[in-house]
Amino acid sequence: MQLIEPVRRLGYALYARRLRRRLPPEHLPRHIGVILDGNRRWARHAGLANPGLGHRAGAERVEKLLSWCQQLGIRHVSLFVCSTENLRRRDATEIAHLMRLLEQVVADTLARPAARWRLHVVGDPGVLPDSTAHALKRAVEATRDCASGAQLTLAIGYGGRQEVVEALRQLLAERADAGEDLGEVASTLSVEDIARHLGTAGRPDPDLIIRTSGEQRMSNFLLWQGAYAELYFCEAYWPAFREIDLLRALRSYAARDRRSGG
Repeated sequence: MQLIEPVRRLGYALYARRLRRRLPPEHLPRHIGVILDGNRRWARHAGLANPGLGHRAGAERVEKLLSWCQQLGIRHVSLFVCSTENLRRRDATEIAHLMRLLEQVVADTLARPAARWRLHVVGDPGVLPDSTAHALKRAVEATRDCASGAQLTLAIGYGGRQEVVEALRQLLAERADAGEDLGEVASTLSVEDIARHLGTAGRPDPDLIIRTSGEQRMSNFLLWQGAYAELYFCEAYWPAFREIDLLRALRSYAARDRRSGG
């Protein structure tokens, strides 16, 4: 029985290496988005009464994902941490725990000295506790000069529809300040005009969006930016997401015939 675990780990390592070797570098996505789903269900399946333990396990998985992406040369990652609906509808005690955990992960992992990822945050800071909003702002400032070229976007208190509405508001206000009327705006409005006001402006759109936990929906994540992204749905709950799950998603992506708009 004592040999089972070492043999299992060896088999896993060999399988992961084989998957990595079969991934053509020229067919890897430039930017992946991940919907981090299933923390609470993972905790329940593990027999844990406190769903906060699922959130903690999920937070620990983020650093592993970033390490795997870095090894593969994937330099843009966007993570859907929580939606505006999550923050408004879930138990206040659970949300408070999640926010404290987020502050800790951001300070201890993402914004530590010599951070390898430049942090960007999208979402409505007004729905976050002040301490969380401040922690995120400090982390963004702390990683601003990161020279690795790798960029991590955290979607927190985020909704894709709301993001587009806010972009349009900013665009209309800008054009009004320039003295244009609505007719002029409508006659010249372009996709690029709206994209320029999104929270992700200046960053590439995702090529691949992965959702964990077996659910097959976008849940209001990067609706505009993900218009032509390939989708991959993984059965594993987020805290149980492994390197081979990522590699399988990338293998699926590399095998697809991408036809943007087709």
